[in-house]
This record gives sequence, C-alpha cells and structure tokens, in this order.
Amino acid sequence: MPMPKGIGAEDYSARLEPHQRPHPEALRDLSRRVAPHAREVLKWNQPTYVLDDNTTLWMLWNFKHHCSLRFTPEFFAPHQSREAAAGDEYGAGFIKLPYDRPLPITLLESFMRDRLPDQGT
Repeated sequence: MPMPKGIGAEDYSARLEPHQRPHPEALRDLSRRVAPHAREVLKWNQPTYVLDDNTTLWMLWNFKHHCSLRFTPEFFAPHQSREAAAGDEYGAGFIKLPYDRPLPITLLESFMRDRLPDQGT
C-alpha cells in the first residue's frame, strides 16, 4: 500500500507492515548515528536525509519484499565494486536489501560515511 501523502517522517515506519519495519528502523537508527546533523524529511514520500543546505545524502525506499538505500548514481558508481564483492543486489544508485536477509551494517555505514561532506577532520 502506498504511503499517504503529507505524513511525517516519524509516522512513516508505523505505517509499514510488521515484516517491513525492522530494516527501515535499523537504517533510520544508523542514519541518525552516522549523520546526527542531517534532517530526516520525506521526499517523494520516502525518508530522506538532508543537510541544512538541502543536499540530499541518501534515501530509504520500501517495497513489498525489500527496502533499498539510495544515493545519487554519481556518488554510488565508484562504490559498486564494493557492493558487488559483498554479493548484494544493486543498481544505479541503490542497494537492494531483502527483508529476509540481515543488513550488511558495516558496509552500509561505510557508504553513508563516504557520502558525508568533508567535515574538516
């Protein structure tokens, strides 16, 4: 069932089917930990993490049997070999994450950290 337009990011997870909730909730937690300065908003009716200058970092998309972590294709292209080596399905800018498989948290966190702008550290 499509998400109703106009819901807030906080309500998003509650509207998912029970089997769909663990992955998006884990990805939201990871996103908040990796990018605590990012805002969580809904874009295209999906949770999206953006910086104050409205730079989109990544998005979470949910489907019937999987979710995906989405980046811009330009960012993700040089990282596809790492995803291929991990054996996960991917496409132009996204990683397909089936609900019946554990999330590759370490790999996903590394992609998120690589997507963050240089913080001068």
